[in-house]
Amino acid sequence: MFAIAQKQQQYKTYILSDETAKSEVEVVPERGGIITRWRIGGQEIFYLDTERFTHPELSVRGGNPILFPICGNLPDNTYIHNGKQYTLKQHGFARDLPWEATEQRTEDKASLTVVLNSNEETKAVYPFDFQLAFTYELQGNTLEVRQEYKNLSSEPLPFSAGFHPYFLCGDKTQLKFEIPSNQYQDNKTKEFHSFDGNFDFNQDEIDFAFGQLKSKSATVIDSSRKLKLTLDYDDFSTWLVFWTVKGKEFYCLEPWSATRNALNTGANLTVLDPGGSLTTSIRLAANFF
Repeated sequence: MFAIAQKQQQYKTYILSDETAKSEVEVVPERGGIITRWRIGGQEIFYLDTERFTHPELSVRGGNPILFPICGNLPDNTYIHNGKQYTLKQHGFARDLPWEATEQRTEDKASLTVVLNSNEETKAVYPFDFQLAFTYELQGNTLEVRQEYKNLSSEPLPFSAGFHPYFLCGDKTQLKFEIPSNQYQDNKTKEFHSFDGNFDFNQDEIDFAFGQLKSKSATVIDSSRKLKLTLDYDDFSTWLVFWTVKGKEFYCLEPWSATRNALNTGANLTVLDPGGSLTTSIRLAANFF
């Protein structure tokens, strides 16, 4: 049985649930359209810094933040369009703006659609008209995010997009990764290195970007939590970014459509024709063993 409930906390929160599977997802549209929590059998899948979440001026550290119209950061946070310089902060603005909850369904799954439209605030830093419509679908132990990007401008719409999921973890040395790439780029040094499936968690921070993906699926096994997590994606996602910080109970495995600075370099940049649209999705599955 599927259901959608609402509760008013600091923000209106939508709770999608599959009562048979004892799974539920919490969505906060006005706080960046974000999924803040995902539970299965009462166990949290996502990490959430609840104290930081209460401060609207701070970016959310936790849940599944939305990245648009860029992933990562730009040099000096700037890019040029039609000879004019614009400033865009890291990961863009979609994760900071209020979205609107629209369609809800509970027939064969619990689903909620949230929408973000361009406005004067977005056009000051990104001079395009657009609409984003994301549908969160919960069924059993799987969470799917269907995305539609629409260009409402009279000129081509350039963008990259992705997600920044924070997964709650136990002992990081008991994490086993299957990432479909043989190399990564270290964002701090910009150097490329071969990848053998292991990370050195003694580092203060790990920020690695994996390109040339050989399949459309990645898995992480957390032996300390007896949890296997699978991330499936389609051709839209061309990079997976792994990020974590020493001493924190999370790791991030982020599907990106393009790597950093694509708005300037054009590498893997998506460009929609006027009136055009693009649909894509990611799927997460969590299995305890």
